[in-house]
Amino acid sequence: MTNNKQEIDWSSYSVRTDLAVEAHQMAGAVQGTPALMGVETDSYEEEGIRVTKMKVKDQIGARMIGKQVGNYLTFEVPGLRKKDPDLQDKVAQKFAEEFRHFIDLPENAKVLIVGLGNWNVTPDALGPMVVKKVFVTRHLYDHMPDLLGEGFRPVAAVSPGVLGITGIETGEIVQGIVENIKPDLVIAVDALASRALERVNTTIQVADSGITPGAGVGNKRKGLNKETLGVPVVAIGVPTVVDAVTIAHDTIDLLMNHIGQQVPDNACAQLFDRFNEQEKRQLIHEILQPLGQNLMVTPKEIDQFIDDIATVVANGLNMALHSSITPEDAAMFLH
Repeated sequence: MTNNKQEIDWSSYSVRTDLAVEAHQMAGAVQGTPALMGVETDSYEEEGIRVTKMKVKDQIGARMIGKQVGNYLTFEVPGLRKKDPDLQDKVAQKFAEEFRHFIDLPENAKVLIVGLGNWNVTPDALGPMVVKKVFVTRHLYDHMPDLLGEGFRPVAAVSPGVLGITGIETGEIVQGIVENIKPDLVIAVDALASRALERVNTTIQVADSGITPGAGVGNKRKGLNKETLGVPVVAIGVPTVVDAVTIAHDTIDLLMNHIGQQVPDNACAQLFDRFNEQEKRQLIHEILQPLGQNLMVTPKEIDQFIDDIATVVANGLNMALHSSITPEDAAMFLH
């Protein structure tokens, strides 16, 4: 590589993030430039919704940000925390618009939606909750083909549960379903992990590189992607948890900055400033390790947040997959 820029060994970082935009920002901070080799980004903002399109073009870009080669679409909407129904509708419409272009499927293509996660654990229940709200039509095409008119497609949905409940790898369940119903596309919905509290329940990520269930909290299972399933896989995720190391790091950083401003010659603040970001996180990780190194944190309002964001994603999917479903009647198809 040129200009002495180094590819990042992300295995040495204790911070966890499933978001490509965060990984890109972190890599840019380490490299000292937002322009990274092998990665293209384009962003725009509209009515409080920031949309970022990222393309990881090759293995150089993949190593730079620690994400798979592919296309990533991210919606950042801080206003979703305010429970604004009008904004939620706007996000669903924008999601549907962008997602329709992202998948670019023929009108009659068959789709399988897989809701990943544990329905008994609220921060991990996004996938199952979205599945409950999407409009499924495959059975209607099989048994009542005349019931649906133009503008609908065959859609099936399933929540396979988690290994601890079923005793079966999620990938094995999904693979068996795919082999039987032969969809043209699999859409996997799952909860993610972020490195920033402000992105929890306010960000939606779409990726065509597939997904590895449980990766966000360190429990990697068999991946769901084109190589394992034989059909294209698009992953939709929303961060619902953040690593405790991140919270502690950001809090200590703010505290030390405040102390440094109040007492300019404070030795403690100066000592902490000597550590780089990686060293700070590693130090905090070692301190928190006795509490359990897989400690993840979620907001106390998670129950309502999950229901709201699941509705937004389900409405967006319903409109994107069925062109006859308009924003005005999208809510009619929620279960």
